[in-house]
Amino acid sequence: MSFFSNFNSDRCPCQITGNPLQGLSEKVCVEVNKVFDACIKQTQEEGLTLVLTNNTPQNPTYPLAFISARSIGTVGEITSLQIDRLQDRPNFARVQVTTQIPVEVLYVDSLGVEGKATSTVSLSQDVIMYVPEPSVIPYTVNAVVSLVSTQGTYTAENTFTISACVTIILKIVMPVDLLIPSYGYCNIPPSQDYSQEVCAGFFELPLFPNTNT
Repeated sequence: MSFFSNFNSDRCPCQITGNPLQGLSEKVCVEVNKVFDACIKQTQEEGLTLVLTNNTPQNPTYPLAFISARSIGTVGEITSLQIDRLQDRPNFARVQVTTQIPVEVLYVDSLGVEGKATSTVSLSQDVIMYVPEPSVIPYTVNAVVSLVSTQGTYTAENTFTISACVTIILKIVMPVDLLIPSYGYCNIPPSQDYSQEVCAGFFELPLFPNTNT
């Protein structure tokens, strides 16, 4: 069983029905990462260069044939960050950043042996975002990333040139102590073990066949 498996309790996550104020019991302070601003950019990038590292198995026989490439995880590394506040727009700034996306590449070598390797794609962005004023607790710029490619050409030893669909979500984030209304602690339902019921139907069979004609 889980929160969403017919667990009847007013102390578990669910859609609110009726008066949302009913059951509120306290104001609590929680430590969270507050997102002050976020923006998404989805593009089809052409001519991206992938320089392969960490080939598995090692020492493939060249040339290589591209199969696919996909980002590893969803966290991009922020580099070359520059923030310039806009004088005519309080709390807004020009955010220039380079996001590095870790990528896993699948290929086949000239002997037909499948392999994989890692690489990195670097993409620059120049955007306007809400940036909080300076405080004791600093904000950070984070990137959520996704890259998928099924088109690539082998252009040099351990190097592919690819076309890719890329998503980058930039976020201005700060750890804060946030005061929120609370319904109290959750009631945790007991777990429901998975069972294939492999004997279902078999135990319902009679011990001996029906001989009536």
